[in-house]
Amino acid sequence: MSCQGASCQCQGAPAPQEDPGCSGGESFALRVLGEDMLPEFREGDIIIVEPDGALKDGCFVLACPGGDWMLRQLVKCGAGWSLRVLNPAACSTVPELEVADLSVVRGLVIQKAVPGRRKLTRSYL
Repeated sequence: MSCQGASCQCQGAPAPQEDPGCSGGESFALRVLGEDMLPEFREGDIIIVEPDGALKDGCFVLACPGGDWMLRQLVKCGAGWSLRVLNPAACSTVPELEVADLSVVRGLVIQKAVPGRRKLTRSYL
């Protein structure tokens, strides 16, 4: 499955499928497309997402506000939260999206890997 970043949002990316033989809390991998989250995430990076990860200010998440799947940084804003783009120059929409609650977050990014470059693997735990 790929998270396609045609602009600021992951458009056309299917929702993670629930396999009847898998637990809903199992980690899964996605390939990053687009430049919205440069310099932290580059096109082609593989991210590991944990659906039940502990969320905190500054963590990277897979979110689905309004049906659009996106990779973003979760930021605490007063009493609420927002989803932030790291590279506003690559984003054709709002670089920071306020969310009413954390129900739009579908998983926590726990690891990044660069295919063929094992030394560049990074953990976010």
